[in-house]
Order: sequence, then structure tokens, then C-alpha cells
Amino acid sequence: MWLRVILAAAGAFILSAAPQALAGQTQVAVAANFTAPAKDIAAAFKDKTGNEAALSFGASGQFYAQIQQGAPFQVFLSADADRPKAAVDAGLAVADSRFTYAIGKLVLWSKSLDVTKGDEALKANAFAKLSIANPKSAPYGAAAVEAMTKLGVYDAVQPKIVQGNSIAQAFEFVDTGNAELGFVALSQLANVTAGWRWLVPETLYAPIRQDAVLLKTGADDETSKAFLAFLKGPEARAIIEKYGYGLE
Repeated sequence: MWLRVILAAAGAFILSAAPQALAGQTQVAVAANFTAPAKDIAAAFKDKTGNEAALSFGASGQFYAQIQQGAPFQVFLSADADRPKAAVDAGLAVADSRFTYAIGKLVLWSKSLDVTKGDEALKANAFAKLSIANPKSAPYGAAAVEAMTKLGVYDAVQPKIVQGNSIAQAFEFVDTGNAELGFVALSQLANVTAGWRWLVPETLYAPIRQDAVLLKTGADDETSKAFLAFLKGPEARAIIEKYGYGLE
């Protein structure tokens, strides 16, 4: 009798432990603008599958440089379409895995100045520091430069620009008061009520198409493939829309 009890208990333990033992993990490089939604999506992914998406956040350009140098990421969620395409072209990513997971929107934000008429605020030039992400490594920074150029204000405000390594740092400069205003991602303001904002007309910059791609390091990893499939699904898309992104 005791043997049967022990065997039954052991079997129950094995069954209860099986999901954890079989759970996988994928290493995901995520563009900084997508920090909040990525965390929500990873949590939903874990709830549904038991698998974990280990997220690293930063500038897309910096991530691509790291991927070229052999960084152990398996999935790349970029803030643009160019770098995932370059990864495919360089043989660093799986060709048929690339897709647009979100379309970003640019916002001029300030906690101390009324920028609701953003073009007028920029032309008035009545500020000391304007924050943007590094346009060489962060697509939102490139979009900010493009918008200011089209508005005809870039040359005048350029001496006042302070650059963050990523859109997260550009946001931080404004949030801490180190810059009176700055160009940030709309998603970063999803839970922010302070200050004033101007949604930059999308005619002023090229669409910020944010592409995801499966890297060759994750080509045979089922968790990485499952995460990308989940990213395309209704639960993830609802989260993406909640944070103000456009969808295809």
C-alpha cells in the first residue's frame, strides 16, 4: 500500500513539474520605444504558453551591431524595417520570418512648455534644450530630424539638441527636466498625464515601420518561433494598439 502511495505521489509530482521542465526561453532584443508593450506581451505569452521571453531593451542600431558581432539574441524587434532586412540580407536572420509588428508614431512632448501647437513652439525657439534619440542608431531620432527639416526649423534648433542613446534616454531627458521638450514615441506616453504633447503629423516623416525577425541563432528554437507567432496574434495586437501603435 505504501508503495502505491509513494508511486502515486511521485507521478503527481512529475505531472505538476512537467510544464516547468518543458518551458523554454527565447532571448529577444527589443527597440526601446517598445519597452512597455513588450513587457505586457511577454507576460501574456508566459501566461498562455508557460514559456519566457527574456527581453533586452536598447537602440535598434546598437542591437544590430551586436547581432553582427555574434550577440546571442534569437529574436529581433527593431524600430525600423531596414535593420531586420539587413540581417536577412547578411545571412543573420531567417528570410521568410520578417514582418511588421507595429507602426510607430512620433510625439513632441514637454512637461514645462505648451507644445500643443508643436510647429509654432519649435519655430519660436524659446527653449534651451531639445531632446531627441540619436538619429544614427534610433529610427525615432531620424524621424525627428526629418520632421524638423520639413518644418524648416532644424538648422535653427540644432545647437540646442541633446541626443539620447535611445528613445528611452530621450524621454528621460524630458522627464527629468534636463531638456524642456523632446521627440518621443507615442507609446511612451501611454500612462503619462503630465505636460503637453503634439502628435507629429505623419506627413512630416517616413512611416516608422517596426519589423520583427527570427535570427539564425533562433532558427531551430521552438520558443522563439512561438513568440513571434504570438506577436502576430490577437492578444499581442490588442496590446500593441493599446499603446498607440498602428497595425497593418
